[in-house]
Amino acid sequence: MNKTEQTSTASRITADMAGGLLHIDLAALASNWRTLRDNAGGAEASAVVKADAYGTGIEQAVPALHRAGCRTFFVAHVSEAIRVRTVAPDATIYVLNGLFPGTCATYVEHNLRPVLGSFEEIEEWASFCRSQGQKREAAIHVDTGMNRLGLTVEQGLTLKGRNDLKDFETALLMSHFVSAEESDNPLNIRQIDAFNAVRETLPGVRASLANSSGIFLKEKPHFDLVRPGYALYGGNPTPDRDNPMSAVAQLEARIVQLRWVEEDDTVGYNARWLALGRRRIATLSIGYADGYPRSASARGKSGEELLAGQVLVAGRPCPFAGNVSMDLITVDVTDIPDNEIKRGDTVTMIGGALTIDEVGRRAGTIGYEILTSLGRRYARSYTGTQG
Repeated sequence: MNKTEQTSTASRITADMAGGLLHIDLAALASNWRTLRDNAGGAEASAVVKADAYGTGIEQAVPALHRAGCRTFFVAHVSEAIRVRTVAPDATIYVLNGLFPGTCATYVEHNLRPVLGSFEEIEEWASFCRSQGQKREAAIHVDTGMNRLGLTVEQGLTLKGRNDLKDFETALLMSHFVSAEESDNPLNIRQIDAFNAVRETLPGVRASLANSSGIFLKEKPHFDLVRPGYALYGGNPTPDRDNPMSAVAQLEARIVQLRWVEEDDTVGYNARWLALGRRRIATLSIGYADGYPRSASARGKSGEELLAGQVLVAGRPCPFAGNVSMDLITVDVTDIPDNEIKRGDTVTMIGGALTIDEVGRRAGTIGYEILTSLGRRYARSYTGTQG
């Protein structure tokens, strides 16, 4: 099944048949982009829409961002870039994960820009442009501390003397922060200094360093273009302060069954959760096959303070009980009055006090993973389509 077929299948899932309901607020997404733009000190604000726009849907998120004024987008893979091109014909689109051998023609066919992170990639792109008699645009990525992708700083300092840079247009020089969410981490300053040193070798080339959290650093390393991702979708780019972003995704799950378990009964696979006293359990029609991580499982005894998942039932937090399984999650709802809960009701998995960052924390992971894992079995709804 190709991506179009997957999207089509997902769009046919209606709320009455779905175990989970995923609501995406596109007006909040557009508002978040404007907030980030306004904090970027006059630099252009792009949008990182890799991983299916962080789980919210490229075909929906990109047009909303485009209407808000965004004209430059970043993705990880060429396949994602082609989807963005389909819904944003006039956009500038960069592909972050480098230039795979033999793919230059695909970039040109769809008017995409590779982010070149090695001399081998630079040489291949330059050779292709030379053979076509066209100077096509590309970005050059310099690694200032991540040790993942990109030229070393030492290599970056030699760029000015490379003849093959004359064969294409270096449209952007970029690097990526390691720990921008830690505002006082000294590595931030070291990366800014290293990036500035490389930037001096390519005068006149636009520069980009700041991700979501980088936009809010006191050093204001905005340069010419900022590349927000997580914050666009409601994640907090300033963990040491209140979140300046609006929530974009809300997830609800349907109650399949309510039951009582007796004292010393266990719940779930491997009997990892023990009832101390009679407890009422709600079983939800959602699990790790829907992207809700098994690491949010509650392993212990009822009443214990566990770092585990929660849901909101009638606005009140209720803890998970036992392991998250493939298609089901069990929750202790003993404290919810009978008249406030019944079979078929929905409970909040993400939303309100259960922010995307809080859900990630309770699962022992990060909100990024929660967002980008949102599954295809949900009934998806979009509001704010004119945002």
